[in-house]
Order: sequence, then C-alpha cells, then structure tokens
Amino acid sequence: MATMESLIGLVNRIQKACTVLGDYGGGDNTFSSLWEALPSVAVVGGQSSGKSSVLESIVGRDFLPRGSGIVTRRPLVLQLHKTEDGSQEYAEFLHLPKRRFSDFAVVRKEIQDETDRITGKSKQISPVPIHLSIYSPYVVNLTLIDLPGLTKVAVEGQPESIVQDIETMVRAYVEKPNCIILAISPANQDIATSDAIKLAREVDPSGERTFGVLTKLDLMDKGTNALDVLEGRSYRLQHPWVGIVNRSQADINKNVDMIVARRKEREYFATSPDYGHLSNKMGSEYLAKLLSKHLESAIRARIPSITSLINKTIDELESEMEHLGRPIAVDAGAKLYTILELCRAFDKVFKEHLDGGRPGGDRIYGVFDNQLPAALRKLPFDRHLSLQNVKRVVSEADGYQPHLIAPEQGYRRLIESALNYFRGPAEASADAVHFVLKELVRKSIAETQELRRFPSLQAELAAAANEALERFREDSKKTVLRLVDMESSYLTVDFFRRLPQEMDNKGGNPATPANPANPAIDRYSEMHFRRIGSNVSSYVGMVSETLRNTIPKAVVHCQVKEAKHSLLNYFYTQIGKKEGKQLFTIVR
Repeated sequence: MATMESLIGLVNRIQKACTVLGDYGGGDNTFSSLWEALPSVAVVGGQSSGKSSVLESIVGRDFLPRGSGIVTRRPLVLQLHKTEDGSQEYAEFLHLPKRRFSDFAVVRKEIQDETDRITGKSKQISPVPIHLSIYSPYVVNLTLIDLPGLTKVAVEGQPESIVQDIETMVRAYVEKPNCIILAISPANQDIATSDAIKLAREVDPSGERTFGVLTKLDLMDKGTNALDVLEGRSYRLQHPWVGIVNRSQADINKNVDMIVARRKEREYFATSPDYGHLSNKMGSEYLAKLLSKHLESAIRARIPSITSLINKTIDELESEMEHLGRPIAVDAGAKLYTILELCRAFDKVFKEHLDGGRPGGDRIYGVFDNQLPAALRKLPFDRHLSLQNVKRVVSEADGYQPHLIAPEQGYRRLIESALNYFRGPAEASADAVHFVLKELVRKSIAETQELRRFPSLQAELAAAANEALERFREDSKKTVLRLVDMESSYLTVDFFRRLPQEMDNKGGNPATPANPANPAIDRYSEMHFRRIGSNVSSYVGMVSETLRNTIPKAVVHCQVKEAKHSLLNYFYTQIGKKEGKQLFTIVR
C-alpha cells in the first residue's frame, strides 16, 4: 500500500494534470468530475478571521497578500508538494508554467497582480481560481483552497450583491461531498456568531467534513479562555477543534521568520495554564498533519470510486482519440489530404443543417413564410395611395395640359413609386437568410468532432465560409432587386384591360381611363381619383403576390443552393496554393 505522502502526492498530481488540461471549473468537459471526485480542503472564514495567517503557518512561508477589507478576491487553489530534505523551496503558477519563484515576496505580488488582471484594481471578486503549487521539504502533501472571506455588508466600491456573491462562490466549493471544510473562527468573538461555522452547519450538518480552527487565542481578554470551544462543549464537531496562535501584526511588520513564529506558538501552548494539557493537539504544525492524515483516509476510502472514474475518463479519452483520427503526417501532401478530409466532415454537417437532418435550416423557411410576408404587409401603400397623394401625383404628371382621356403618366408614376417600396423587403430577405447561414456555419464547425483539435483550421474555415456567404448575399441582393426593377420596367397591360369588363359585370359605372365615354362622370371628381388609387392598389397587390413567390426562389438559388454546393470552393483553391510550412500552421 502506498505511503501517505506518495498517495496524497499522486492525488495532487492528478488534480494538477486536470487543471493543466483546462478542465477544472470549465463547465462541460472531460476532467471536471474527476477533479471534484478527489478530496481537497476549502478554507472558510469571515473577513479578518485569520485565514491567511493559518495558511501561511501551514506552508511555513509569508506569501499571501495582506490588507484591510477583502484581500482574497479570487479562489486560490494551493497545492503543497513535499520534497526531499535539503531541496530548495520554490513555487509555480499555472498561468506561468515555465517560471519558478524562489522569492515568496514575488509570489505575493504575483497573486495580487493576477487577481487585478481579472477583477481590476477594485474590490470586485471573481470565481476564476488562481492555481499555485509550492514545493518544499517543510510542508505536507495537501490541496488547500483559500476562498474570499465571508462578509455581512458591502463597503464603498463594492456592489450591493457582493455579500451574496461571496457566499454563493464559497458554497460552490464546500457543498461538494468530497470537500473537507476548514472553518476558521476568531477566539475573541462569540462562536455563535461565526460565519464559517454557520455555513459549515448548513452544508455539513453532521460535521463529518468540518474541521474547526480557533485563531487569535492570545488576543482574548485576560481571565477568559476558549476551552468550551476547544473541548467541544460549545459546538461539537466529529473532529477535534484546533487552536492556532498566529503572528502578531508587530511580528509581521518586523518580518519575523515563520520558523520562529512556529516555535513561539509551541511555547505559548506548552506554557499556557489554560491550554497546556492540550498542547500536543494545538498549533499550525499539528493542524497540517491532522488534515494530511484525514485527507489520506478520505482518499483511501474513495480509491475504488476514484479508480473507476479514472478508468472511465481514460475510456472516454480513447474513444474521442479514435474519433479524432490518426496523428497528422509531416509531409505537405498528407497534411493537405487531412485538411480536405476535415473540410468534407464540416461540409457534411453543414448540409445536414440545411436539409433537415439537424435543426436550423427551418429558420430559412421562416424568413420566407413569416418575415417576408410581414414586411410586405407593413409597406406604406395606404399613405402612398391616399386621395391627396393620388391627386398630387396625377396632377404633376399632367403638367400644364390636363389629361384628355386617361391619366396614363399618373398611373405609371404611382405604380413605379409604389413598386420601389418592395426593394426594402427584398434586400432584408437576403440579409436574414445570410445571418441564418452564418449561424449554421458557426454551429457546424462546433459540431464537427474532427475539427475540435484544430482551432487554427476552425478559424480559417469560418473566415472562408463567411467570405463566401458574403459574396452569395451580394449576388442575391442584385437578383432580388432586379426582380423588383423588372416589375417596374414593364406593367401588365391585361390587368388594366380587364378592369372595365369587371365593372360592367358588377353593374358599375366607372370613370376609368378605359371607359372615358360616360359624360356624367367628372374626370376630376373625388370618385375619379379614388378609383385610380383603388386600381393601382389592386395592381400593386398582384405584384406583391408575385414577388412573395419569386424573391424566395431567387434567394434560395443565389444563397442557399450556392452555400450547399460551393461554400468552400474558393478555400480549396487557396489551400492548394499553400506550402508545407503554411499547412503546418493550420493543422498541427
């Protein structure tokens, strides 16, 4: 059976591997469940409860930012790795993987700078964790997560929601069944008001996962002590309470060495009349060993489930690797073949979206069945063919000589200007289909499994496809506008020739240009102009029905059909011209 150090160290390495792969806290990914299945210790406490001092005592190094208010504004995932005696201590950040820090004052500054990089130089918080590994012969193997201190009110510069935001963030960690809760409470405050104990009681009512830590024992009023808490009479936990004496502010200001601080802490408990009988179970060194031992027990208890989860994860990875295909060859010809194969895989998914095998293509039909008819109905023909406008247009068309028989020029001007309104819906239809096609390209790239390991090729494909769609849209717009112009260029004469026959059949007596012989009708009466407006409206309605059918045909022919059959043609031409080095940057 593995020793405690090697077992916890192995878990640390697995957690770090998961983190390096970008999966912890990343949402829908392969390793997040594996990370969460591995036990870790979350440090919880109110602001100024001594959380940072406890962590520094466990590590034996002064490396955390200090100050008033919220200092810890992002979770700090701290992995301690015990090294051989005599080896040099150093730290590594996940976001700076190739850099080792031996100066822990620089570590403190980097934590502050990395916090500011996400939150800005403000008092905002962020759930995005900072990952720090410390390698030292003076630590025990542990994974500790330092969380922002719980608070009750927002101070200046903080949103009102920050109280709830911090609690939500802390809960996201401590609610996990594999999380060990290190609840920090100051001894100079009533344990009944402890934020850490209150939260721990809610998420771990049995107390099986909670370790209580009492800080600032040396700051209690003279004549008082915390024995009721430490001996479990005030609030009982499954695990023993541990008392801590941190460095004083004066010691911090004087840069008192942590080794000296540990010695002072041991002396305090050994010589204390109140806590002397508990001295062998007090202090930061004992706390670190206690946590490490419990962590080992938790890991041993979960070895079968962890093993099963690791095997499942390996199977999933192997399945994905098989799906992704064989390694990419080095020579240019093989790379070109691979690129074309990946493009065909994308093209297949894209066509499935258009043809109905996958969702999305139906939105194009929605443009023709809903958006286009709605846009046509909203065209301002009522205003354009109002009595006042008809009179104005007809009068202007007549010029100085009133029309003798029929106001043909007036009819033509009214119709041509009315048909001009169709240009807007025609172009809008081409734009709407363009945006649907762009979205389908984006979805198809995301859904093409084979492309997932090639982000550069994904970007190249997206750019090439969108460039092609832009050309198709321009062709489509030209075509639909040409349809509108065609309707304006030649009016359907039969429509007007049928008008007098229709009115005769209805028993009407129209004063129309096709029936000017009735002397009882004043060609300049209001009825006359209303009849002109009505005739033009009927003609425009007929054209509207025609365009409602022909615009979709043109858009599908110029955009959808072209996208389906020649979306990547230009891209293929450009890829064929690239040299081996250029191909390597696309698939590697």
